[in-house]
Amino acid sequence: MEVKIVHFYPDLMSLYGSYANVAVLRRRLEAMGCAVTVQSVRPGEEADIAGADFLFMGAGTERAERFAAGDLARFGPAVKAAAEDGCAMLFAGTAMELLGRSVTDKNGETYDGIGLAPFTTVQGDRRIVGDVYGAADLFPEAVVGFMNKCGLIRGVETPLLTGLTMGFGNETEKGPEGFHWKNVFASELTGPLLVKNPRLLEAVTAAIFARRGIPLPEDMPTDPYAEAGYAITAEQLRLRAEGGK
Repeated sequence: MEVKIVHFYPDLMSLYGSYANVAVLRRRLEAMGCAVTVQSVRPGEEADIAGADFLFMGAGTERAERFAAGDLARFGPAVKAAAEDGCAMLFAGTAMELLGRSVTDKNGETYDGIGLAPFTTVQGDRRIVGDVYGAADLFPEAVVGFMNKCGLIRGVETPLLTGLTMGFGNETEKGPEGFHWKNVFASELTGPLLVKNPRLLEAVTAAIFARRGIPLPEDMPTDPYAEAGYAITAEQLRLRAEGGK
């Protein structure tokens, strides 16, 4: 199977090693026998959204995010159409905010997101920084990660993480976090989210195959190093969360 990945703004929106999400997904798909191509899209460049199997944008500074929003606007209708059609996508870190209706920066100036979902973001002077340990309905294992944001996101009806044992959610401590609709995965967790969470990587992979109507291979690849890293991180965060009760 040939798989096409579109990576939005790899230079502008790639804090905390966000690019590794694309790298680990590509490696997994190739291990499953897929021929994978990655189209990197920089401001002003074109992108074949309709022909893509997976869309990705990573974390950036608030200044970079606003610049990215101005360019992403021209892709808004195509991204929304792809989402409706079941295309898998991950918007991580501040990129998640661009899926909503609007973003208001700390100076009170508001600019548009692409409006894939009706939520809104209001950024402030306070930075919310720390580890996150939470639950998703997609699989029984916890989701782990790190957050560094200054925005409160209101109006998310279908969060990716239904609740947190540790960390800050979309708009409150230990509240629901992220956004999930069809095969759209979004979270303010930064960095290599798919590297840190093997089950989430599996869920994204399964979404890509399901949309194409192709069954997953019976012999699925595993990464023992990723599994071991996840196990250690999840256990340490669980113990910290329980100790803080």
